[in-house]
Amino acid sequence: MVELLNQFGGFALAFLGGGIAAVLCCIGSAKGTGLAGEAAAGLLSEDPSQFSKCLILQVLPGTQGLYGLVIWFFTLLQMGVFGGSVAVLSTTDGLRFFVACIPMMFGGFLSAIYQGRVAAASINLVAKKPDDWSKGIILCITVEFYAILSLLASFLMLLNVGSAIGK
Repeated sequence: MVELLNQFGGFALAFLGGGIAAVLCCIGSAKGTGLAGEAAAGLLSEDPSQFSKCLILQVLPGTQGLYGLVIWFFTLLQMGVFGGSVAVLSTTDGLRFFVACIPMMFGGFLSAIYQGRVAAASINLVAKKPDDWSKGIILCITVEFYAILSLLASFLMLLNVGSAIGK
């Protein structure tokens, strides 16, 4: 196993960590916004005037894809990819970057799906009580909090890993 990691290289492991964080968050967001979109399409076939409320509820699970992209970008930034001089990373450094991306990988992926389910249920609420749609937003924001915690955890760990390169 150690030989495989050494052949793979620290740079590739770090790049892989950031890439997987972005991909999983985008997959989760696609699933979450899709769930909400399906519910919205049902409501809008009966009451097209609820489009703006449905759109806001559908967009909320999409934020995790953005958070994953932020972690991907910050990983590459900490690796020196955008600075013109790419850092030489040991396998240990690469694993540190990879591990720092794990909170966003899983926190973003899962919270997007669960937030999509809450958004779909909130759209059902809008169908019955259109004036209570802000309650649905609050329910969605509760799930969003955990995506933000995942973003913060990965960001702080990447900040630490980036400052420790070569030490």
